[in-house]
Formats: sequence, structure tokens, C-alpha cells
Amino acid sequence: MAEIAGWALFNAGNFKASRRFNQEALFLARLCGDKSIELITLQNRAMLSGWSGRPREELAIAASVLEARRLTPRVEAIFRAREAQGLAGSGYASESSRAFERARSLLTESTPDNTPHWAWWITEREIDRQQGRALQEYGEVRKAIPVLENAMEDTPVAQVGYRNVAAVRLLDCLLRERSWSAAEKEALRVLSAVGEMSSLVSLNILSSVVRKHAELPEVPMGVRDALQGISKALDEDFYEL
Repeated sequence: MAEIAGWALFNAGNFKASRRFNQEALFLARLCGDKSIELITLQNRAMLSGWSGRPREELAIAASVLEARRLTPRVEAIFRAREAQGLAGSGYASESSRAFERARSLLTESTPDNTPHWAWWITEREIDRQQGRALQEYGEVRKAIPVLENAMEDTPVAQVGYRNVAAVRLLDCLLRERSWSAAEKEALRVLSAVGEMSSLVSLNILSSVVRKHAELPEVPMGVRDALQGISKALDEDFYEL
């Protein structure tokens, strides 16, 4: 329950409380010897560090797990992805790219009998989403676009809610690259999905993207209208009867 609470608080944008519950979950997991929950909690802690602007802490957590434990391929893949994001945020772009590629290769070695129950969401699309985030946040906008497009491809496996944040990051990249036609198409797609976004973290990123671009004079009218539509949708209460 502490692990779930930590995740829910992260999703609600309450990073300070999320950190406290992650610490509680880690303490309890170690107390009762639950290695599986210990690993997912460490993954969550690394994620929270990265999203809190602490890439070196994210890198340190990932490295401590990778160096000290024998991990199944899918679990190692997610910690390699966390390592890659920490490397990107610490200024090691080449090393980050290699770590992401290692994460993808590990997924090909995974089988159902060596994967913990919580690791179902660790897929190649998830690795794409994480690499797209790293590239977008640390200035490699043009490189981020095809990676984020891959992250949004439909697949037969279950999709997770953070697929929407890949769309938001892709929109930001297209706007920054002034790819107006593609940006308008993506903005309209995001507009249709705003009501489905339950994550305050995702909504905050979207709000920031809209504020940053909607009033720039060089933005074409069609793109501006779509962004203003998103802004209006963000102000609506989707639960109002």
C-alpha cells in the first residue's frame, strides 16, 4: 500500500509526499524480505529523482541496483533506462544512448517465467517514451521526434497512461522545430485526449507547452487555434454533470 501511495502521489504531482511513501515502502519491503516490491520501489524512487530535477540521484539509484543484484532481463531493462536518463541529465549523451540500446536488447531476452508480476508495462514503447523524454528535456529535440513517434505506435500489448505524455512531449518538439503541419495534427490529437488524462504530472506539462507556444507571433493560425482549444479544455471540469 505504501508503494501504491507513493506512485499515486507522484501521479498527482506531490513529489515530496511521494518520496516519503517510497521510503516507507522500501523500509517495509526490506523488513519482510520482499525483494520484488523492493525493486519496484527503487524504480519509483529513481523515476521520482529524475522528475524532481535530480538526474545524478536517478543515476546513483539505478547504478546501485545494477551493480549489487542479479536481475531478470526485463527488470534490468528498466533500471538501464533509468541509468540512461540519469546519464542524459548529467551531460553524458553518448553513454545515455548506449544504455537505452542495452535496455532494448534486454527485452528480447525476457520470458514470462523470469518476469515479476509488476513488470508487465516495461516494453520497447516504454523505453522509447523514456528516451524521448531525455532527448526532449535535454535539448536534442530533433532526435526526440522519431523516438516519441515510436513510443506512440499502437501495439497488441497493454498500453499505459503515460502514452499521453509522449504525445505532449512530441507536440512540444514539433512546435520547437516549427513543423507546423505536423504540430497542428498532433495538437488536435492531444486536444481529443485531454479529457482522458488523469495524471496531473502530464496535465502540468501540457499546460506549460501551451503557455509557451500559443501566443508566439510566428505560430500559424491553425496551430494557434488548436493550442487555444487545448487551453480551454484544460480549464474544464470533465466530471461536472
